[in-house]
Amino acid sequence: MARRRMKRGSWRFGALALALVASGAWFAWQSFSPFYAGRQQVTLLDLPRGTGSRRIAALLADAGAIRSQWAFLLVRALRPAAKLQAGEYRFHKPASAWEVFRRIERGDVFFYEITIPEGSNIFDIAGILDQAGVVSGEAFRKAASTPALIRDLAPNAPSLEGYLFPATYRITRHTTAPQLCRNMTDRFRRAWKSIAGVGDMHRLVTLASLVEKETGLDAERPLVASVFLNRLERNMRLECDPTTIYAAQLEARYRRGIHRSDLESRHPYNTYQHGGLPPGPIANPGLKSLDAALRPAQTGFLFFVASSNGAGGHVFTTNLVAHQRAVADYRRGQQKGKAASTDRGVSRSRKTTGD
Repeated sequence: MARRRMKRGSWRFGALALALVASGAWFAWQSFSPFYAGRQQVTLLDLPRGTGSRRIAALLADAGAIRSQWAFLLVRALRPAAKLQAGEYRFHKPASAWEVFRRIERGDVFFYEITIPEGSNIFDIAGILDQAGVVSGEAFRKAASTPALIRDLAPNAPSLEGYLFPATYRITRHTTAPQLCRNMTDRFRRAWKSIAGVGDMHRLVTLASLVEKETGLDAERPLVASVFLNRLERNMRLECDPTTIYAAQLEARYRRGIHRSDLESRHPYNTYQHGGLPPGPIANPGLKSLDAALRPAQTGFLFFVASSNGAGGHVFTTNLVAHQRAVADYRRGQQKGKAASTDRGVSRSRKTTGD
């Protein structure tokens, strides 16, 4: 009788052990084997701050990123002290619950890349952000209108315009407009330091923004800077077309192209009506334009107009007569279809008179 009880007890113990092994194997398979449900090619899942482990597990399972929420919770039981990071995660290939857990633990969130071209202004950047659909363009314009982030560098700056360095930025869905502004101004600080920037920063950045909007050729930037500086020294108005566009944008009346009303506007940024540099930058210059403002070419040039050869460059001249000849050449080239029809070229063709 005792032997029968021992055999029966051994059988039950063996069955229990087998069940435990099978359960362990099942959980291990659930937790450590790669899986992706394939409901869609790419799954993006946003985990808000304060989301608990059970809710995260359910969201992951529902999105098809793991086999079941129990697999994720098993890993959580094995790592109870781990801190799971909020954010948006991208799942695009097979992964085990363990791998998914580790990604969330280290905060391997999905980044959106936005590229801000050189010469973009606050309005352009807001449009880029709205198109990306991550940070609100309106929120960005509001944040960029306050110059607090660069007050130590440029006390007279009316906004962050000019100090939002053009580059490619990685942002998340939780990046705020003020955070992006800080990232961009921090990048500007590093760029300014890299070119050993000295002097009146606000004046130099304002000059650099005009240079940036006038030419896309690196070799011409120091020449354009020299033209503006030479005109300033002679108390000649800069008559920079992009300033009239920026004035119109500030007043929310910009229409494509430049109109007579833009040239006649008394807005402080319109350099056709006011002497000197505008009150602040009209765009965000790149490194080459900043360097050109710091180290302009030494020339006697007072004018420039788009070249008639269609190469995208400009003709620089020292007097009004030579400038008018260059303008006539440009217009003849336009009529023959030889000149490039770029905004910069058209804008320069209007500089037909001096002060």
